[in-house]
Amino acid sequence: MHNETKLLAGGMVMLSLATSALVVLPYLTVRDTPPTQGLKPYTSAELRGREQYIRNGCVYCHSQQPRAQSLGPDLSRGWGRASVAGDYAYDTPHLLGTMRTGPDLLNVGARQPSEDWHLGHLFQPRAYVPGSIMPSYPYLFEQKERAAPGEHVVALPSGHVKPGQVLVARPEALDLVAYLKALDRTMPALPPNSRQGAP
Repeated sequence: MHNETKLLAGGMVMLSLATSALVVLPYLTVRDTPPTQGLKPYTSAELRGREQYIRNGCVYCHSQQPRAQSLGPDLSRGWGRASVAGDYAYDTPHLLGTMRTGPDLLNVGARQPSEDWHLGHLFQPRAYVPGSIMPSYPYLFEQKERAAPGEHVVALPSGHVKPGQVLVARPEALDLVAYLKALDRTMPALPPNSRQGAP
């Protein structure tokens, strides 16, 4: 009985130390970090698109955390500067991701600002990136003979839509692309004490 108590007490002490080191201290370090200068809150369309990003599993194959040059070749890949805590000020939950089956997307809005490119890529990735293993998302679109007023017709390379039909993006696709285009953290990551107006 005495040894079981020691074992339980030791386990609780180790759990407390691990929780403090891995959860509490990092939280205390970044909890009051202001947004990166120039970062804007998401619009309602971008927030709906963020939900589509989560719902369609994009986070399973894409990260949103470019690494520092000393930690990896992300800068030479064109993925932008290393991310900082302020880049995620408006993200709840954070979608950092752990896999890079596809490229990092934190700055995809700067790398690829074309709405039509993103829409076409969602419908048929291999039409834009030969050999891509990204799945297509045809349920975010509708093929029809003629688009109604106000509907967004997606221009695709030939051979990807049935002859005599047009491809129309559903609102979910437009929202997802709005979110992807909002992923632009190319503004300088200034240290907090170098911001304008700081003492």
